[in-house]
Amino acid sequence: MPSKLKPDLGLFAQRTFVLVVGCFGLIWAVANFARGATVEEFRNVQDRLLQLETFNQAAATRMLESPASSYIGACDYHAQRALLLLEVPLADATLRSGAVRDFDRHMQSIEQRSKQVLACAPRDPLIWILLFGTDVEYGRLDGHSFDLLATSYEISPNEAWIAMRRVTVAIPVVLAAPEPMRQKILTEFQQLVRHRFVEIPARSYLSAPASVRALLQSRIDELDPRSRKSFSEALEKLRS
Repeated sequence: MPSKLKPDLGLFAQRTFVLVVGCFGLIWAVANFARGATVEEFRNVQDRLLQLETFNQAAATRMLESPASSYIGACDYHAQRALLLLEVPLADATLRSGAVRDFDRHMQSIEQRSKQVLACAPRDPLIWILLFGTDVEYGRLDGHSFDLLATSYEISPNEAWIAMRRVTVAIPVVLAAPEPMRQKILTEFQQLVRHRFVEIPARSYLSAPASVRALLQSRIDELDPRSRKSFSEALEKLRS
């Protein structure tokens, strides 16, 4: 599948997909990830990535290319998710470097693996978000794309760890969303701030163009003083 990232999404969209898996903790390098790695080790990798730890790019590549990865069963979805969570940042890195062929290869792998996981675990909300993210990266923003996002809302409407990833990939394209979906995205952003999950909404706010930021600000203005103060402090911390 050739790359079709639309210019109007620009750098804003390019920055978001990688954040779905999380990039805000201390860097951990799996320098000694052995050739004899077990499926259980991949599950441990998944747990660490879901806790928003970052990765060492070379280590992630070694894990993806290790013989152990080829022995993971199609329905061992914890280990499969680990491979997905490792590959998303690699895809983003190739896009930012201009390596279009490598980007397409990673994106095809992500899309194929995501569909494979859903065949075994159709109610995994993270995978629906990843599939939506692949559409965002390719600039495929149509009814089908937002149906993928809608499915993640239906499966997991209130889990903060999902909500943080969902707003990260959805806010950059909120203006392209159908009105009901747009309101869901904005409400989820607002709810995260209300419940003091402020860092990722603040990052999304700072990365947003003026037209999107105005929408986000209108939701911030509706919050109580403590929530507004918490969000303001998060913005200042990120700016400093």
